[in-house]
Amino acid sequence: MKTTHDPTEPNATAVEPVDEKLPLHSMMLYGFQHVLVMAAAPITAVFLVGRAMGFDSDVTVALMSATFLACGLGTLLQSFGPFGIGARLPFVQVPGGAPIVIFLAIAQATDIQTATGAVILTGLFYFLALPFFTRVLKYFPPIVIGTMLLLVAVNLIRIFGGLITGKPDSPDFANMTGIVLALLTMGFIVIFARVFTGVLQRIAVMLGLVAGAAVATLLGVMSFDNVLSGPVVAFPSLFPFGMPKFDIFASLPLIIFSVVSMTEATGQTMATAEIVEKKGDSRALVPRNIRADALGSLIGGCFGTSLIITSGENIGIVRATGVRSRYVTVAAGIILVVLALLAPLGRLAATLPTAVVAGTAVIVFAIIGVMGINILRKVDFNEHGNMFTLAAALAMGLIPIVVPGFYSAFPQHLQIILGNGLAMGTLTAVLVNILFHHLGHSRNAAPATEQADLASEHVKSK
Repeated sequence: MKTTHDPTEPNATAVEPVDEKLPLHSMMLYGFQHVLVMAAAPITAVFLVGRAMGFDSDVTVALMSATFLACGLGTLLQSFGPFGIGARLPFVQVPGGAPIVIFLAIAQATDIQTATGAVILTGLFYFLALPFFTRVLKYFPPIVIGTMLLLVAVNLIRIFGGLITGKPDSPDFANMTGIVLALLTMGFIVIFARVFTGVLQRIAVMLGLVAGAAVATLLGVMSFDNVLSGPVVAFPSLFPFGMPKFDIFASLPLIIFSVVSMTEATGQTMATAEIVEKKGDSRALVPRNIRADALGSLIGGCFGTSLIITSGENIGIVRATGVRSRYVTVAAGIILVVLALLAPLGRLAATLPTAVVAGTAVIVFAIIGVMGINILRKVDFNEHGNMFTLAAALAMGLIPIVVPGFYSAFPQHLQIILGNGLAMGTLTAVLVNILFHHLGHSRNAAPATEQADLASEHVKSK
């Protein structure tokens, strides 16, 4: 096998581009690039959970380390694909935005142990549901996925906006310094996305976060005093919040999301396989991808994180660079594991001002909303069923988001589902879509293969 050629050069090797081993320095450089592109996801996820649950800095640093470790191990699974677990494509795994919202909602409605138990149960559900997945795929057409992404954006923007302002009864509520820092961070991201091209444009979010942190340092809001204090190496511990509690009813919103996640994984797998010119039927790789998501999530749950799933950002970076080797994401996985073990890096991430991280997150999750709108744009809303599907889903999804406490008089277990706007909106979209397109006449229902193709199309457009 040749290992010294640039994979972007035509006819550089007889080996498939996705399987080519690059020189070590190239693998590490390109791998670091993947890490930069996806680093904002675990950082913002940990900040959201840490701030919302009131964790102290030590717990937040430990959770940051655990999240990077789970992402690194999941990435290595996807890249190597041992025993049919992993697609052997250049995938990096991250905590998804929607699972974080659901994880947090479960933790706030019950406790953190029940939330981690829900992650483990959902990881097991992936394995159990996989043989039947293609049969239910038709119930998750673009209108369901687009609605879900839109509700994810609204929910997360509300949460992160609240982190920027602080609690209404706090003396520092809507502090001008925090508001300005958040707005400057968002502005930096937009400017960098406009000014830069290529790889720098792909990491505009990360560059914006760094620029916001630099401004915070100049204003005296960010301090590095504690970064070098304490141990240099830290090992994340299993079950950091104690033994998980397993509550099927409380776990239901996360389990419902897992079907949507499998639908997205289908599109991501087929799109990436096409980009890297993987030979054979790309659909055969979908179960391998989903198994890696399942095992990665099980690992994450044992370390106290939310679901760890395949990142769609990989598709964009592979297209932008033309580097298609899965050994690049092997390097990324190794880098993530090293980052997880270096305690000063976790402490550095924990020193980032809430306003800077939250401002970054607002832009990132608003982009998720744009992706949802783009998917919905392809739906024919002149068709009666589609119009009522979206209307009902938005009604049931937005009520608990914009009117907190709407279901406060209901039993606690019902509040877990009814009060979760994302879960209710997605579930409503599925049920109303079934009512109009699968019960009685079904002339508007697209077959499962078409749904997968549409999912692939929307992932390619990222």
